[in-house]
Amino acid sequence: MFVSVNLYSEKLGELNNFLSKFYNTNLEIYNDLSWEKKYNNPIEIAEIIGVFLDNIDDYFINMWICLDKNVYINVNEKNGNDIIKYLYERFPW
Repeated sequence: MFVSVNLYSEKLGELNNFLSKFYNTNLEIYNDLSWEKKYNNPIEIAEIIGVFLDNIDDYFINMWICLDKNVYINVNEKNGNDIIKYLYERFPW
């Protein structure tokens, strides 16, 4: 089972700035307004969600996650911590 994280921005270079800091490297995706990564272990997305929430005021980015086929959840400052808690409850490995 794969889960995915999708990032979207209306500002060129914004995803590159965020992801380059997250991965501590320059990804060179300056012209991309969307980014998706699939994960084998659902718990792995908790880290990028946490970093996104910590920096939500610094970047013009939207985050959506998909835990179940064709069901997307928008991550924001109101539900982000609850989503992380839910991940550890649903996937307790």
